[in-house]
Amino acid sequence: MTQNTESLLKTLLDFGLSDKEAKVYLTALELGSTSVLKISQLSSLKRPTVYLVVESLLKKGLMSVEVKGFKKNYKAENPDRLETIFNERKQELLKSLPYFQEIYAQDKSSSFIKYYEGLSAIKLVYSDLLAEIKTGDDYLVIGNQEEWLSLDSKFFQKFIEKRAELKINLRLLFQDSTVAREHKKYERNFNEKIKILPKQTSLTTNLVITPRKVIIHQLKSPTLAIVIENQNVSRMNKEMFEIIWNSIE
Repeated sequence: MTQNTESLLKTLLDFGLSDKEAKVYLTALELGSTSVLKISQLSSLKRPTVYLVVESLLKKGLMSVEVKGFKKNYKAENPDRLETIFNERKQELLKSLPYFQEIYAQDKSSSFIKYYEGLSAIKLVYSDLLAEIKTGDDYLVIGNQEEWLSLDSKFFQKFIEKRAELKINLRLLFQDSTVAREHKKYERNFNEKIKILPKQTSLTTNLVITPRKVIIHQLKSPTLAIVIENQNVSRMNKEMFEIIWNSIE
C-alpha cells in the first residue's frame, strides 16, 4: 500500500466509511468495471465479505451494477458523488441543528463545573455571560473592582457599558478603594446599585452570581476562573449575598 493510498483511505474513513468500505471503494475505483473476485484479490478481503460491503456501498450510492449477459460487474461511482453525499449530509445536519441546540439549552438538574485559565479564556466567560443572561435576572458581584479593572481596563470598561444596556438587576459589593468609590458616583449611569464593603475587607477573588451560574474569578496570578452551572448553588450564594448586602448601610 503506497503512502498516497493510505492517505486516500484515511480520507474515506474520515468521511464516514468503514475500513472495509473504504478498501473496496478505492479498489473498485482503481479497477473500473470489475468483478467481486478481482476486488477480493486486490483488496485482500474474502469474497463473501466483499459481497456484503458492495451491497452497503450500493445503498450509499457509491457503487453501481453493470449487467452484461449473465455477468454482473461492479463499478465505483465518480468521486464527485462523495461531495454530493457530503453536501446532502450537511443539509440534513443544518435542518437538525435547531433541535440539537434545543436539547443543549434545556435546563439540567446536575451540576457542571468548568475551569478556565488565562485572561483570554476568562474574558470569553464574561462575554458569554452577557449573551446568556435574561431580562429581569439578578446579576450580583462581590469583588475587588480595582484589581478586576487592572487586568484589562479597556475590555472590562467596555463590558460594564454593554452590561448597563441590559435590563437586569445589577447589585455590586466592592472592596473599598479609590476606584470603587469613584465608580459608585456613576452607578446610575451604568444601571447599578453599589455598596462598599468594610475597610478591613481584602479580596483576591471576584464572585459573580446569576440565577444559573456562579463564577469564581481569581484575580491574582495565575488568573483563572471556575464556573459552576447549578441553580441550587446559585440560590445558596444569592442568600449569602443578601445577608452581606442587608448588613451594610
